[in-house]
Amino acid sequence: MTDQKAAIITGGSSGIGRAAAIALAKQGVKIAIAARRAKEGEETVRLVKEAGSDGIFVKTDVANENDVRSLVEKTVKTYGRLDYAFNNAGIEETPTSLVDQTSEVFDQIMNVNVKGVWLSMKYEIPEMIRTGGGAIVNTSSGAGVIGYPQQPIYIASKHAVLGLTKSAALEYAKSGIRINAIAPGVTETEMVERVAEDDKQLIESIKSITPIGRIGDPQEIANAVVWLLSDKASFVLGHTLLVDGGAVSR
Repeated sequence: MTDQKAAIITGGSSGIGRAAAIALAKQGVKIAIAARRAKEGEETVRLVKEAGSDGIFVKTDVANENDVRSLVEKTVKTYGRLDYAFNNAGIEETPTSLVDQTSEVFDQIMNVNVKGVWLSMKYEIPEMIRTGGGAIVNTSSGAGVIGYPQQPIYIASKHAVLGLTKSAALEYAKSGIRINAIAPGVTETEMVERVAEDDKQLIESIKSITPIGRIGDPQEIANAVVWLLSDKASFVLGHTLLVDGGAVSR
């Protein structure tokens, strides 16, 4: 990775997205941060510049096709190219029985978690092809490879991300684009904090059943993302990398 490379990170206003932005910036990659929250997104840009690279913030709703198109266009206009993408934006589901969920909740989660990844790749891939290739990492979850009660829509969305990743990886391999997915376990992010608000024992319960005995740090997930994007993972394609402290393997 060099200072000639540029990346897009969606969901870059906090948590794993912010950690990945800083990690890439330390390697000289220029970063376009996409998120709905401007204040937090601009803070990530500040941290990217503090880490020694350049960054821009583009206010983006990944479920909105015009927003995603504009994000990619602005990134290419600013940096002249697009080499990497971390399609990380996602939202959670309040634990609720399947029969009590609503169509509105279903549409909201699927639009962000699935349609957002599809739209991102739809506009990122042509720009990567134009400059000879690139690498994409999509955020799934440990929930993308297992099931558990009361979050059926979220879990379905994260399974869908893996399907999109595998299919796109096969389609664009010959175009010089490597596409993989990251599947984090429970990680110390705002999303987890929101889910845990109504259940103060949730985090301790998760720690007790996770083989490594704790939840993840965003930097640990970011390290795996950076590796998947790098040439060190040059023979890795269509893969789902679990970074979950052994939770799924227990």
